[in-house]
Amino acid sequence: MPDAKPKIPDDVEAPRPVEDSPSQFGEILKTEQAPHDAVFGELNEDGPNYRNVGWLGTVALMMKTQIGLGVLSIPSVFDTLGMIPGVVILCVVASIATWTSYMVGIFKLKHPEVYGFEDAGALMFGRIGKEIFGIAFSLYWVFVAGSGILGISISLNAISSHGTCTAAFVAIAAIIGFCFSSIRTLGKISWIAWLGLASISTAVLIVTIGVGIQDRPSSAPQVGPWSSDYKINRNPSFADGVSAVSSLIFACSATPAYFSLAAEMRDPRLFTRSLVIAQAGSTIIYLAIGIVVYYYCRSYVASPALGSAGLLIKRISYGIALPGLIASTTIVLHVSNFLFSRLKTESNKFQLPSKYFFIRILRGSKHLTSNSMIHWSTWLGCTFSATVVAYLIASGIPFFNNLVSLIGALLGVFLAYQPTGCMWFYDNWGSRDVRNWRWMLMASWCVFIILIGSFMTIAGTYGSVVGIINSLKDGGTKPWTCADNSV
Repeated sequence: MPDAKPKIPDDVEAPRPVEDSPSQFGEILKTEQAPHDAVFGELNEDGPNYRNVGWLGTVALMMKTQIGLGVLSIPSVFDTLGMIPGVVILCVVASIATWTSYMVGIFKLKHPEVYGFEDAGALMFGRIGKEIFGIAFSLYWVFVAGSGILGISISLNAISSHGTCTAAFVAIAAIIGFCFSSIRTLGKISWIAWLGLASISTAVLIVTIGVGIQDRPSSAPQVGPWSSDYKINRNPSFADGVSAVSSLIFACSATPAYFSLAAEMRDPRLFTRSLVIAQAGSTIIYLAIGIVVYYYCRSYVASPALGSAGLLIKRISYGIALPGLIASTTIVLHVSNFLFSRLKTESNKFQLPSKYFFIRILRGSKHLTSNSMIHWSTWLGCTFSATVVAYLIASGIPFFNNLVSLIGALLGVFLAYQPTGCMWFYDNWGSRDVRNWRWMLMASWCVFIILIGSFMTIAGTYGSVVGIINSLKDGGTKPWTCADNSV
């Protein structure tokens, strides 16, 4: 029997087969040269298959990119905003996130050479746009990885009842993240996404049930009468309000990762199907958890939320959630790959377009899709660099809620909102002479997205920084401390 051949996507440019080649659809044929992908270059049997993620695997990766870190801050966001404003703003943010993510899929189909936001920035704004969006993209995912490492350290502290110095747990979390994120292709880590999604969903379900059946939250007074003092509406300060909204934006918008997911799908035309399923599922989970946990805990809700339902349930939920937290950290470290260097290719030109910096370094070189020493040393160097920076962030900003809010405001909004509005204008500006009501409506919507994104970037960052300063003044967890960060 002939050896099985890996399948290639429909949009990969396949070379002319030689005589006697099998012609079964979807197979790599015996060819005079390897098939060519607009991002990864030549695809051959000797290197990794980067185009190997199915639409269901994409659903898992999308949901895991969102659910795992953002969901853990939602009950405390409801505590800041109040029940009704929290639900309404969450639905609005999730709807906007669906549109911005949809634009990523459409832009990728129209411009198959795009792998990440730096490529989109180059198309729209030239070299300056490429550098700004590329650095912002990498920093965003390294910051998210930092919050993942912080979440893992909290989990290890909770499970072990503060078994050792927190600084040691942070280092252990970073090592775990480095090991798993060193797997080279998204297709090979989609199983991690499924495992992580199942574990984190189970953990938050346990907490949600736990707060409903127990007498009172673990941090509430344990003697005397008690009832939840949840509020339908609250009046937070400006800084607290924009910080809370930034946390919701972080929870709902995994948009910066979606170019990479679309690029590694076997059929990017199914991107929208995966997006709708993932966004609907994550929003329903967010609403259920946010409403129930906040209703029963109110001002005694913990952040992350897994610590809200008593010591025993806290340890159980963190133990079950641990694979999910590891999965989140793995995926975002994998996508970011932070190494500011460039490799001169055989064509004697510097190739600058992303797993961000890994593909930026090796794009256009034969080493991108080979198993050479240069390929492996570059890949591990990128992953290690990203992990080190994420570790420093997790150690230096040890406040989970404030860190999540800062990420959402400073970088999440900037990547998810403004660029996607600009993408629509880039692809549709040439048809402005039509000027029908649909064009005008979409143009107005995109202007709104760009403006609201700019406002939230500035205001949300201000609110998050104020929150971090207040947490330090109030005697919260100090940077690089041995103190228990799970209490």
